Amino acid sequence: MAKLFPEGGDSPEAIGARRERYGRRLEYECDTIVQMGFAGYFLIVADFINWAKNNGVPVGPGRGSGAGSLVAFALGITDLDPIPYALLFERFLNPERVSMPDFDIDFCQDQRYRVIEYVRGRYGEQAVSQIVTFGTMASKAVIRDVGRVLDMGYNFCDQLSKLVPVVQNKPLSLAKAREAEPLLAEREQKEDEVRELLALAEPLEDLTRNVGMHAGGVLIAPGRLTDFCPLYKQPGAEAGVVSQFDKDDVEAVGLVKFDFLGLRNLTIIDLAVAYINRRHPQLQLDLNKLGFDDPKAYQVLKDANTTAVFQLESEGMKKLLKKLQPDRFEDIIAVLALYRPGPLGSGMVDDFILRKKGQQRIDYFHPDLQACLEPTYGVIVYQEQVMQIAQIVGGYTLGGADLLRRAMGKKKPEEMAQHRDTFVDGAKAKGYPVELANKLFDLMAMFAEYGFNKSHTAAYAVVTYHTARLKACFPAEFMAATLSSDMDDTDKVKLFVDDARANRIELLPPDINASALRFEPVGDRAIRYGLGAVKGTGESAVADVLRARAERPFTDLFDFCARIDRKLVNRRAIEALVRAGAFDALDADRARLLANVGRAIDAADAAGAAIDQVSLFGDEAGGLPSAPEWISAPAWSERQRLQEEKAALGLFLSGHLFDAYAAEVRSFARLRLAELQPGPQPAWIAGIVASQRPQMTRRGKMVFVTLDDGSAAVDVAVYNELYDAQRRLIRDDELLVVLGKVSRDDYTGGQRIVAERLLDLVGARQEFGKRLRIRLNGIADGVALRGAIAPFAVGDREAAHAIPVVVEYGNREAACAIELGSRWRVQPHDDLIGAIRSALHPLAAEVEY
Repeated sequence: MAKLFPEGGDSPEAIGARRERYGRRLEYECDTIVQMGFAGYFLIVADFINWAKNNGVPVGPGRGSGAGSLVAFALGITDLDPIPYALLFERFLNPERVSMPDFDIDFCQDQRYRVIEYVRGRYGEQAVSQIVTFGTMASKAVIRDVGRVLDMGYNFCDQLSKLVPVVQNKPLSLAKAREAEPLLAEREQKEDEVRELLALAEPLEDLTRNVGMHAGGVLIAPGRLTDFCPLYKQPGAEAGVVSQFDKDDVEAVGLVKFDFLGLRNLTIIDLAVAYINRRHPQLQLDLNKLGFDDPKAYQVLKDANTTAVFQLESEGMKKLLKKLQPDRFEDIIAVLALYRPGPLGSGMVDDFILRKKGQQRIDYFHPDLQACLEPTYGVIVYQEQVMQIAQIVGGYTLGGADLLRRAMGKKKPEEMAQHRDTFVDGAKAKGYPVELANKLFDLMAMFAEYGFNKSHTAAYAVVTYHTARLKACFPAEFMAATLSSDMDDTDKVKLFVDDARANRIELLPPDINASALRFEPVGDRAIRYGLGAVKGTGESAVADVLRARAERPFTDLFDFCARIDRKLVNRRAIEALVRAGAFDALDADRARLLANVGRAIDAADAAGAAIDQVSLFGDEAGGLPSAPEWISAPAWSERQRLQEEKAALGLFLSGHLFDAYAAEVRSFARLRLAELQPGPQPAWIAGIVASQRPQMTRRGKMVFVTLDDGSAAVDVAVYNELYDAQRRLIRDDELLVVLGKVSRDDYTGGQRIVAERLLDLVGARQEFGKRLRIRLNGIADGVALRGAIAPFAVGDREAAHAIPVVVEYGNREAACAIELGSRWRVQPHDDLIGAIRSALHPLAAEVEY
C-alpha cells in the first residue's frame, strides 16, 4: 500500500477511497483463496519468484489469467496492478467452479535452471521432480527408424520420408500421406522395398519411442514423490529424476504442477539494463519503477520500428501498428489481443482503428457500460469485458459471468438459451430494456468467439513496452543485448544488424584487442561485434583469448598464437577470426594473415618447446627461436574479402557485394530497392541474390528470390517457366538484374514483384551497353591490347549482343579515340575487363550506357 499510495499528490479523501477499494479486493481474494484451499500454492509460487528476483534471475511480469489477481501482485508473483486495467480475479480463480489455479511463470532463459535448483533445495530432492514427455514415432520418423533397422540406405529412407506432406507444422499420417502425395502411393505399388518398409512402419506409427523431459513443468509434492507416482532417471544422466506420469496424468492424481518457462526477451532486457547501468552508473535504471507513459516508446510503435520489440516483430503486426498509431498503454494491450485471425477477419480491428482516430462514432450501448468499454473505444475486445457486461447489465456475479463466457466459447445451444433467459431476466430486474439485453447478449456471444484474456495480454504488454522503451532511449545497449541473445543464429544476427543500421547504429567490426564474447555498446550509437558471433570460435575459445589479452594487448598474429591455449583455440578458430577481420587493427591484409596462420602456429609450438628446454637444462646459450619471416600472398579483391567475411560471420559487415557494381548498374537500374513503388509499367531492378526458396501456389511452382542492394532486401516472384529457362543466372551472392512488375500486395499491405525477364551483368551490358571504352595511360601497346581482347572478340561470327570497342590514346602532342573494326566487337565479360586492366593498366576500362 505504501508503494501504491505514496505520501503527497492526491487528497487524503481520494487516497482513503482508493485504499478502501484495494482493501475490499484483497480481503475478497484472500477469503476465496483460503476457502478453496490454494493458500499454500500461492505462497510456494511467491517464495521461488521472490527468491529469483532477489538473486539476479529476471522474472516476467506475469502471463495468463494470474495477472488478474491483486493478491498475486501484492505477493510479488506478478508485476502489474490489476485494478487500473480492470483485470478480473474471477477470470483466474472462480469460486463457482473449482479448478486448480495455474501460474505460468517466465524466467530468463539462461538462468531458469537456478530457480529449479533452488526449489529442489528448498522443498527437498525427494519431493521435487520435472515432468516426463513421451516422444512418439510420427510418420516421417517411423519411416527412418524402420528403414535403419532394415539396413536400407540413409538417402533412400530420407527421400521417402520427405514425400510425407507437412500440414500446419505436423506431418500427415502414412494413410493420409498416400492420398495427398500420389508419388508415395505409386512408389509403394512399384517398389518392393517401399512396400515392405511401409507395411512394417504403419503398425508402429505413433507408438512411444523415447522418454524426454518437459521443458518447463516441475512437480512439488507434499511428501516423497514415490508415494504419489513412479519416477524415472535416464541412465548416466546427471539431471534429477522425472515423473513417469505426463503433465495431464500428474494433475489427474492430484499433484500440483508448476510451469517454469524460459523467455529470451527477459534475458535481453536484463543484459540491456546491465549495459545501461555500466555505461551510465548514475542512472541505476530499474524498469519496474517507471510508468508506461514515455512518448519515445510510443513513437517506436507508431513508426513500426519494432524489430526485436516483444510480440511486435512480424510484418503484419507492423502494418497494424502503422494504422493504429498506439499512444497509450491500453493501446498496446489491445494490439496484442487484436492481432489474431478472428478479430482481423471480423472487421472489429477496423472499427477499433476508425474509432480511435475519431472517424467512426463510438457506441457504448448504455451509459453504464462506458467505463467498461472506454479503453477499447466501445469495441468488445476482451473476455473480461464480456464478464463485466454480464455483471453490470445481467446481474451476474463475476464467477457466474465467467461460466457464461465459457458457455459462449463452447456455443452449446441449450446452455446459450438458458443463459439468455438468465441474462434478460437479470437485465429486466435491474431496469434495462429487454431489446437492449437481447442485443447485448447477441453481441457478447459474437465477440466471445474472438475475445482474448486481457490479464495475459496486459502482462505481456509490460514486456512489449519495456523493449520498445529500451529501443527508443538506449538503442545501442538494447540492440547489443538483442544481438548477443541470438548470436548463434546467423539469420537473426543479420536481421538485427540490418535493423541496427536502419536505426543509425554503427556496427564496429570484431577486434581481437577490443571485442568481448558478446556484442557490447561502445557509444550511444555504436556497437562492437562480439567474438562469440564468429563462426567456429565458441565460448571456451573466446574466454581463453580474453584471458591472454587481459595480461597485455596482442601485437601481431605470431604473438597471438604464442599466448593462447591451442587446445581451446584451434586453427579453425584462428582462421575464422582472420576472415572476420578481427586482426585488421594489427594488419589489414587478411590474405597475408590467413596464409601465415600455419606458420604462426608452428612458430608458437617451437617457442614453447624451446622454453621447456631452457627451463629443463638451465642453459640459455641456444636462445629462443626468433619470429619467423612472413609468407607473402596475393591480396584479396574486395569481392573475395567480403565473401570470406560472410563465411566467418554469416553476413557482409564491412561492405556489400553490390557496392562493386553500384556505379555501373545505376546506369540502367536507376531505382534503389528501397525506393520501389507500385507502377503500371515493369521496372528494371538489380541486387545481389541473398537467398531463394521454392513454393507451391495455385499457379504451380514458383521461386522467391531475395535481392539485396544494401538499401533494402525484396522478394521477387519467379514463375516456373522463367525459372526453368534462366535458373543458371540465379546464383547466391551474384548480381541479378530483373525486369519486374511492382504492384501492391493486398494480403500483406506491402509490395509484390513478379519477374518478367532475368539478366546477369553480362546480359545487362549486352542489353543496355553502347560500347566498351578503354582509356590508355599514354603507352600504346598494340600487341598487349590484341592479346587481351582476342579471346573475347566475335571475329567473323554474327553476335547480336556484341558491343564495339573504343580505344582512347593520347600523348603530350595529341589525343584521339579509335573505334576498332566490327571483327573486334566483344562480349562484355568481367574476365575481358580484368584482362585489359591486367595487361595495359589503363586509366579506365568500362562499358558505356
